[in-house]
Amino acid sequence: MFSLSSSHRYHLYRGACDMRKSFNGLSGLVRSELGRDPASGEVFVFLNRRRTLMKLLHWEAGGYVLYYKRLEEGTFTPPTGQGRQTVVRWPELVLMVEGIQVQASRQTRRYQR
Repeated sequence: MFSLSSSHRYHLYRGACDMRKSFNGLSGLVRSELGRDPASGEVFVFLNRRRTLMKLLHWEAGGYVLYYKRLEEGTFTPPTGQGRQTVVRWPELVLMVEGIQVQASRQTRRYQR
């Protein structure tokens, strides 16, 4: 079943990714570059150099799922992060996929466990 939601944790690979990579190649990047386990249930986001292609790698029960989006026009704008910070929140991912850029915003504090 295809299911991504705010309940998942998302990690953005900050480098440019070769989009010819599939499950094994992307899993290797997750292990070697991000230092994470690709079968952890987290979702890993990859962009190509021109930021016109996006892949999301996700482990579900029984195997990997690969989501792939190609833009016919425009580019994906990744959220600005602190250095090598890789965690992307669900709202940031949705804005990036939909092509919405927020120029000035301030998120109020919310309780988190």
